[in-house]
Amino acid sequence: MTDNRYYITTAIDYVNASPHIGHAYEKIIADVLARFHRLRGYEVYFLTGTDEHGQKNATTAATAGKPVRQFVDDNAALFKALAPLLHLSIDDFIRTTEPRHAKGVKTIWERVAAAGDFYKKNYKALYCVGHEAFVTKSDLVDGKCPVHDSEPIVIEEENYFFRLSKYRQHLRRLFEGRPDFVVPASRYGEMLNLIDSLEDISVSRPVEKLSWGIPVPGDPSHVIYVWFDALTNYISAIGFGDQEESFGRWWRVSHHLIGKDINRFHSLLWPAMLISAGVEPPRQVLVHGFITVEGQKISKTLGNVIDPAQVAKELAAASGADLDVCVDAIRYFLLREIPFGEDGDFSRSALIHRFNADLANDYGNLLNRTLPQVERHFGGEIPARDEERGSDATLRETALNVAASIASYVDRLDFKGATEEIWRLLSAANKYIDTEAPWSAVRTDPKRAGAVLYNTLEAVRIATILLSSWLPVATQKVWEQLGIAAPLSEQRIEDATQWGRLKPLTRVKPGAPIFPRIESKPVAAPAAAAPATSHSGGQRVDTINIDEFKKLDIRVGEITSATRVPGTDKLIEVQVDIGGEVRTLATGLVPFYRPQDLVGKRIIVLTNLEPRRVRGVQSQGMLLAAEWDGNVALLTVEKDAPKGAKIS
Repeated sequence: MTDNRYYITTAIDYVNASPHIGHAYEKIIADVLARFHRLRGYEVYFLTGTDEHGQKNATTAATAGKPVRQFVDDNAALFKALAPLLHLSIDDFIRTTEPRHAKGVKTIWERVAAAGDFYKKNYKALYCVGHEAFVTKSDLVDGKCPVHDSEPIVIEEENYFFRLSKYRQHLRRLFEGRPDFVVPASRYGEMLNLIDSLEDISVSRPVEKLSWGIPVPGDPSHVIYVWFDALTNYISAIGFGDQEESFGRWWRVSHHLIGKDINRFHSLLWPAMLISAGVEPPRQVLVHGFITVEGQKISKTLGNVIDPAQVAKELAAASGADLDVCVDAIRYFLLREIPFGEDGDFSRSALIHRFNADLANDYGNLLNRTLPQVERHFGGEIPARDEERGSDATLRETALNVAASIASYVDRLDFKGATEEIWRLLSAANKYIDTEAPWSAVRTDPKRAGAVLYNTLEAVRIATILLSSWLPVATQKVWEQLGIAAPLSEQRIEDATQWGRLKPLTRVKPGAPIFPRIESKPVAAPAAAAPATSHSGGQRVDTINIDEFKKLDIRVGEITSATRVPGTDKLIEVQVDIGGEVRTLATGLVPFYRPQDLVGKRIIVLTNLEPRRVRGVQSQGMLLAAEWDGNVALLTVEKDAPKGAKIS
């Protein structure tokens, strides 16, 4: 980026309806980009806002029985409230009804007019109110707009037109000279293929048909059509036509983040408008896909419009986590689940799985199982490093490789890959502490146990810096528990690419789990008020009927980690993947099995046994085993049955 600056914008939102999870998705992507570039030491300007003119807003205001000004004021406030709700680090929020925006629109209109690129004509065309755009029959599916599922209206009137067709060759040169102008590549190709078919476009409406808009300079009988108005927000917010120094400072590093449905306006119409006005096109257009909910398109008719605030409240109620931590979990989920540029699905069950498996188990539990050891055995102070052993070096190399790789993932907009890479570090740290078992080593070699705890917490420190763009509130809480004096907000990527920055003797501050696991409701154990009995091998065995048996949820699971429970003689804490969910179980398998011998075994788990706490471990089920003459053997699967397969 030029001069280490980065200007990121989102699409400005129509205020004819309340914000939903799709709006949140776009804003969260932009915020991660803004935060990560600040982490790299860049000066960042992050802009979002609202689109308040046009037919759609005027019509919806009339339907609501409100004056249009009051309507847009009320709804703009809902969108502005997304910033604190979603932890957006915005620098500016622009409304197209602000005087500064009108000044920018007037300036660009006058420049395009001076270039001779406007003319008036009478015409008749199809108009999609949802898009605020004229469409052709070839754009429709079964006579309807495929995005809004509505029939266009027929408009016949005199309008100003912009000579878009004049700029076909300019746009082709732009695209051929900048193969990364639009990303991903599939969206670039779509736009490149449209260039030669571009026609002139209407850019005004008669005031008697639509009065809610910015008047055309020199012709108050027309208002400026919404796209020519709305697109200008990206330059009016940074001083176009008024504060040229500010405009020049930011525009050359501009990046527009938008949804795929408005790609054509941003990648073709907008650059042509700018070229006509004597302004360079933006640096890049970043195009994301759509979000569905439980596999269905977001729709008021279907009643599946998801309010991100409500989802966060539900997650907080289910987990007991702070509301702000649950908002962070939603941020993480959306970018971990959905590859950039592709459509993706939001589901509550998938969100809970990510919360439990990734945030509670892999990240939160790594902290929860480490800090108490420091508190208990080292007086609450981070132990000193020791001479490095092979496993220590492996963890260090993994941490440094991960830290060095994240920027390239973000530059490719591969947020999913970036989080997976960070989780590679967290998985390595979990495996390291499982193998080195400082809770056991502390009895015979306290110095070694201290070194293991140091190395584990150093890996947590690095992962926390890297995750701060995704989880700004939760990582701050982790940082506080680590006791590090230097503010997390002042950390830079260089602090994550150096091993050993964690200072020994730092006093840790263990606290409540930041990501408490969400426990699924157990199915009640079958009642046996008057059981039938049978006799087998001389033992009296109570029998159950088939309906009672069906209440037992027995599944195949794979043990992913196993550790001794400190202070106990027989207990081992295991993490078991039962297909889409990881369970914690406490089981008395010592001395029959060593923890390291359990990892990787495909075993049988009773999953709907009522959870209970065993020596500080919340056990969520039961491993099934055979017992005879003082011996114990786990029941395992003969063939490679998939995790989660039901036993029946």
